[in-house]
Amino acid sequence: MPETVTNPAIQRVLDAAARKGVKLEIRVFPQGTHTAEDAAAAVAADLGQIVKSLVFVAPADGGGLEPIICLVSGPNRVDLSRLAAVTAEPEIRRATAREANELTGFSIGGIPPIGHGRPLRVIMDPDLGRFREVWAAAGTDTAVFPVPPGTLRSLSNATVAPITEDRQRPVATPPVPDDRPIESSGYGAGRAQQGAGA
Repeated sequence: MPETVTNPAIQRVLDAAARKGVKLEIRVFPQGTHTAEDAAAAVAADLGQIVKSLVFVAPADGGGLEPIICLVSGPNRVDLSRLAAVTAEPEIRRATAREANELTGFSIGGIPPIGHGRPLRVIMDPDLGRFREVWAAAGTDTAVFPVPPGTLRSLSNATVAPITEDRQRPVATPPVPDDRPIESSGYGAGRAQQGAGA
């Protein structure tokens, strides 16, 4: 993995972990993983094991912006009102790509949970704790590392808090009797087809 030696962004992540006594194994891919689904496929992991490092900003004292990083499980989405309540920042918003890069030193797609040029507030989705191992970006969109969620929380000094939207649960469909084909018209057929796509 020569990129781990020569890429300064990856080295910053390795150095941040080493300062806390943790040695990371970086996995580098020839092509970037642009979505959580791509990342999950690349490492043969469940989508929920993928850590999305999302940057939000709030007005800072004296002007400027304070970055807040949210470590979110792959299928989840941040609920802005919950995040505002957890951070006590009513004017919090999603950072632009430019703001994220300027405030963290990393580009979107490769923003890691650690290795930033200054201490940042980090909020962690409790859903990540359901897994023995999760995968986070390692400074570029082609590099990731596996880590236990507890170690990730410690490395990033994260506060674990419920910051995501409630997930829509698929509506249970009533069983279709064997003597009636699913393709038939009527209430039961529409329900069966609707449930299949959920």
